[in-house]
Amino acid sequence: MTLRCQIPGASYGIHIGSGILADAPRFFNLGRKVLVVTDDGVPPQYAQMVLAACPDASLLTVPGTESGKTLAGAGLILETLLERKFGRGDAIVAVGGGVVGDMAGFAAAIYMRGIDYYNVPTTLLSQVDSSVGGKTAVNLGGVKNVVGAFHHPSGVLIDTATLDTLSPRLFAEGLAELVKMAATSDSALFARLEACSDVRSCIEPFIADALCIKIDVVQQDPTEKGLRAVLNFGHTVGHAIEAAGQGRYLHGESVAIGMTYMSSGEALERLEALLERFGLPVRADFSTDTLMKYIASDKKKTADGFKLVQVSSIGSYKFMTAGADELRRIISSRK
Repeated sequence: MTLRCQIPGASYGIHIGSGILADAPRFFNLGRKVLVVTDDGVPPQYAQMVLAACPDASLLTVPGTESGKTLAGAGLILETLLERKFGRGDAIVAVGGGVVGDMAGFAAAIYMRGIDYYNVPTTLLSQVDSSVGGKTAVNLGGVKNVVGAFHHPSGVLIDTATLDTLSPRLFAEGLAELVKMAATSDSALFARLEACSDVRSCIEPFIADALCIKIDVVQQDPTEKGLRAVLNFGHTVGHAIEAAGQGRYLHGESVAIGMTYMSSGEALERLEALLERFGLPVRADFSTDTLMKYIASDKKKTADGFKLVQVSSIGSYKFMTAGADELRRIISSRK
């Protein structure tokens, strides 16, 4: 199955299937100098499959944790490109989760003012979310994704067979972002998730449906000027939980909890029930003061306050702008 994202200045295919990684040359232009960037938590056979498909490729392994997603981490990629004499016509292939995709994409965005990169996401979280949309970034000073650039991949290859090596916890983390898409934008998709007794065994159509939602949003708002903020449902409080937890919660787990702060009524009941069924947390024991401390540096803050996404009915949403006092009240009411 192939989906397509088309925005001014970029058009690329998102190829989805089981066992398609071996066919990477069919989807990507690998007949040039290629740097395959992977992380130390990814089964090595995935990067090796890409390497074997390239006539002129080398491998770089970087840390796969958020703590390693820094300017120094991106600098290592840039230095490697320079040392190996990569030019503007060459390319990067990112193989791994969202951390390596973000960091490799950011390096590709700024090396020689931009070179091609391809994304091979191997976690469910990156497959349903960060692999598409062109947002690349690194963390700085403990603030998540505060240094970045919009730089779309030249192609995305989602081999669902890579999920076979994913732990139950990491698989559930990805389901949080899938639930996020459905909760805001597709009540039928949400109902299918509720009805499915074994999501893992039929994950491909769920990935495709989630990406169709994201592609539609990105095509309407490629640089996050308005509508694209819907993709941040749960992220304002979620990022604060992730930062406060200092590794206790994964990104998707933090977003799962964050969504409950921004939901109400029947939507909140259904959301909590589905998240818990998927093995995701729906509460964190941080104080309002602790969360507000981290939210204060959120890059989505504007002069008017924080742009929040609220869901009171599954499949629809509304934007609201809240000042610090109003956001504090929302967080406190969830205790």
